Order: sequence, then structure tokens, then C-alpha cells
Amino acid sequence: MLDTRTAPYAALLLRVTLGALFLAHAGLKLFVFTPAGTAQFFASLGLPGGLAYITIAWEIIGALALILGIYTRWVAVIMTLPLIGAIATVHGPAGFFFTNPNGGWEFLALWIAGLLALALIGDGAFAAKPSRSASGERV
Repeated sequence: MLDTRTAPYAALLLRVTLGALFLAHAGLKLFVFTPAGTAQFFASLGLPGGLAYITIAWEIIGALALILGIYTRWVAVIMTLPLIGAIATVHGPAGFFFTNPNGGWEFLALWIAGLLALALIGDGAFAAKPSRSASGERV
């Protein structure tokens, strides 16, 4: 049974944590690998190098939307796309465990599950732009 007193805070915790993870990964691409280095890595995978810049922007914008609670349900679903792409190109072929060379897809699968759980549970407490149902009620 869902505890309606604490569930909004659980969603808030999940929303902020997932957003912080995306900011950390964007920061890794910006400050450690550098945008040019990330673009070069994408190109080495056979992807367009420019996709690296889109991915970095996607991670930052999505992270901020999650943290602030802006269209949380939609953003959570949309943010699974770069993770699915990472599994398809890099982490899937590396195997399941994150300790494998090139990191496995274990962590990304957990991240996707968290995003989908957030999409199902909703915005949670302190959302800037709460989701609405088709009938217009806050969900």
C-alpha cells in the first residue's frame, strides 16, 4: 500500500538523485573528457561527433528539469533515451557488470528503472511544474 504522507518525499528524493547523477555525467564529459574528447569518442564508435554536444546538453537540461520538478514524468521517460543509447553502443557489448572493461550495463539498467519508477510515481514534493492528468487534476 502506498503511504500518501511519505510518497511525495520519496519521489522528490528519487527526482533529485537521478538529476544529480545526470549532472555528474555531464560534468565528466565537460571537465574530464572535454566536449572535444567526448565528440572524438563518439566518432570512434561510428556515431556523429556532434551527437556528443547534444548528449551533454540533453543531460544538463534533463537533470535540471528533474531536480526542479518540471514535467517530471515526461522528462524521466525521455532521459532513458541516452541511457539506452549508451547500452546499445558501449556498455551492452561490455557485458552486465560495471566492473568489466568499458563498464557493463548493470548501472544503466538500474538508472533506467529509477527513471521509469519516477515517471510512474510522479513529481513528488516541491515540484516547480507539477504534472497534470488528462482531466487537468494534479497527479
